[in-house]
Amino acid sequence: MKSNPHFYPVILAGGRGTRFWPLSRKRRAKQLLALDSKQTMIQQTVARLLPTASARRFWVVTNDDLRAAILRQLPRFDSKQVLAEPVGRNTAPAIGLVAFLLLRSDPDAVLGLFPSDHVIANPDQYRATLSNGVEIAAAGANIVVLGIRPTREETGYGYIEAGAADANGSVRVRRFTEKPDVTKARQFLDAGNYFWNSGMFLWRADTLANALREHLPNTAPILEKIAASFGTRKFAEIFRRLYPKCENISIDYAVLEPRSAKGEGQSRIFCLPSDFGWNDLGSWTALHEHQVSNSKLPDRMVISASGSFMLNAKNNYIHAPGKFVAAVGVSNLVVVETDDALLITTLDQSQDVGKVVKHLDAKKMKKLV
Repeated sequence: MKSNPHFYPVILAGGRGTRFWPLSRKRRAKQLLALDSKQTMIQQTVARLLPTASARRFWVVTNDDLRAAILRQLPRFDSKQVLAEPVGRNTAPAIGLVAFLLLRSDPDAVLGLFPSDHVIANPDQYRATLSNGVEIAAAGANIVVLGIRPTREETGYGYIEAGAADANGSVRVRRFTEKPDVTKARQFLDAGNYFWNSGMFLWRADTLANALREHLPNTAPILEKIAASFGTRKFAEIFRRLYPKCENISIDYAVLEPRSAKGEGQSRIFCLPSDFGWNDLGSWTALHEHQVSNSKLPDRMVISASGSFMLNAKNNYIHAPGKFVAAVGVSNLVVVETDDALLITTLDQSQDVGKVVKHLDAKKMKKLV
C-alpha cells in the first residue's frame, strides 16, 4: 500500500467494555483481553496498522485506570504517545485534542480514528481501503468514514445513507442515523444504499480542528490550550484542570451530523464501502458468532475449559478455564466464570450484561467492577 508520511493512527481505548463482564473490568477492559487470538484487542489493532505508519506516529487516548496496562502491552510506544483522560468526555474531545497537538508539529497531518476493540478478517484489504481513504482526506477539507456493507437487520449500529458515487471510489454521505429499530433496519438493508458506521474516520488535522471550532466553539479553545502545554512540566496539571470543562459529546453528534446536514454536495463527507471482514465484537453473542463462523465449530459450541462433556447441547458460549464442563440438554446460553463471579445469560439477551455493571456500580461493589 502507499505510505503517507503524514498519517497518524489515533486509537481510542478508554471504554470499560461492560458487556463483556465479568472478564472485562475497570482495570482490565475489553481492549486489554485476548478474546479471539493470542494477542489482545489493542495489540491486534496496532499490529494491523503498523504497516501504514511507524510506531512513533501512533497515539492512544485512554484513562488512568488502563494507561499502565496499555503501555505494558505496547512496549514500542513512548509514554508520551498514550494520553490518559482525567475524565471521560467521549470521542470528540479525545480525537480533537490529538488534532490540535499534531497541528503544532505537522500542519499536513492526517488523522485516522480507530476504536481499539474491533476485529478485521482481511487486514490487507483493510489497509488498501485505508490507503485510499488517507488520499481522499489529505486532498482537502474532506472527512472519510469507512462504511461496512450490512449483512443483517442490525439495530445495534449506526447507519450511513449513501448518495452519489465519486470518482475516487467513495460515495457521498447524505446522513447518519443512530441505531434504528428493526423495521427501519430492514428498510435500510432492502434499500441497498446504507452502510454500517464502523466508527473509523480519516481527516486532516486542520479539517477536524476547524470543524470543532465551528461546531464546538466552547470546547475547541480548551483543547488548544491543553495542546499548547504539551511537552512542558505543566501539561499534566493543565490537562487535569481544563479537560473536564470540555463538552461530553461524540464526534458523530458534534461534527458528522451537523456537517452532513449541509447536503451531500457541500458536506465533503465521503463513505468508503468496505468489505474487509469487520466485527466490533460488541457482546458475548457477537464473539460467539464470530468464533463459530470462523472455525465451523460442531453444534455451534464455543467452549473454553480443561475438558468437557456435551449431550444434546448446542449453540452455547461457555468460558470456564481450568474447569471440566458438562453441558446436558441446554441451548443458546452464555456462561462465563471468573474467580469471583459467574455470568449466566442467553445469546438473545447478552446485550444487557452492561446492566449488571450498572447494578454493581450503584451498590458500590467495587471489587466486582
